[in-house]
Amino acid sequence: MATHVITGAGSGIGAAVARRLGERGDDLWLWARDAGRARELVKQYPGARTLVGDLAEPERLSWALGHQSPPDRVDSLLHIAGVVDLGPVGELTPAVWRATLAANLMAPAELTRLLLPQVRAARGHVVFVNSGAGLHAHPQWGAYAASKHGLRALADALRGEEAGHGVRVTTVYPGRTATPMQEKVHRQEGLEYDPERWLTAESVATTVLTALDLPPGSEITDLTVRPTG
Repeated sequence: MATHVITGAGSGIGAAVARRLGERGDDLWLWARDAGRARELVKQYPGARTLVGDLAEPERLSWALGHQSPPDRVDSLLHIAGVVDLGPVGELTPAVWRATLAANLMAPAELTRLLLPQVRAARGHVVFVNSGAGLHAHPQWGAYAASKHGLRALADALRGEEAGHGVRVTTVYPGRTATPMQEKVHRQEGLEYDPERWLTAESVATTVLTALDLPPGSEITDLTVRPTG
């Protein structure tokens, strides 16, 4: 039975991944921003355990984890949580930049640092669910794309550093996916939201599990998935 630490399991892609892993009997440790959210996740995923810390404040994650008992080994650390706020560079405030970079880049970096001994112990896998914005930056997407470009760099550096420990590192770049975040994006863009046009969270979850389930000695480094049509 593999042990997985998952951020973003409350909805969207994270929920689809957590559900699939739970259904096959794996051990789930779900990251929650506070105790109330942790209780909600336990109800959503009976048998799962939680770790609590606000990803919006990465500088406090060390303290938070130090007051809890994380698993002794982590077969996969799945970074799926994220935030998005659109706007032209000429109007984005430092507060937006800080919040976006903190949640989307600094928190994954810090959480990886804190749990890396357990990932090494399992010769485990770190998966970053990135975005098409991590490959190409478009107008209005400056802060989000910058955070995701940085996440790609983090993954590439980590892969080279940890290969000697047997740690695999994968970045998944989904296109637009029918999730609550995508609904928010459409509102910010002033566009009508039609979930039928976009990837399903289940299809992205399948992509993530494909990377996780490769046999030892093989690794998917970067994987892009897009809606057809």
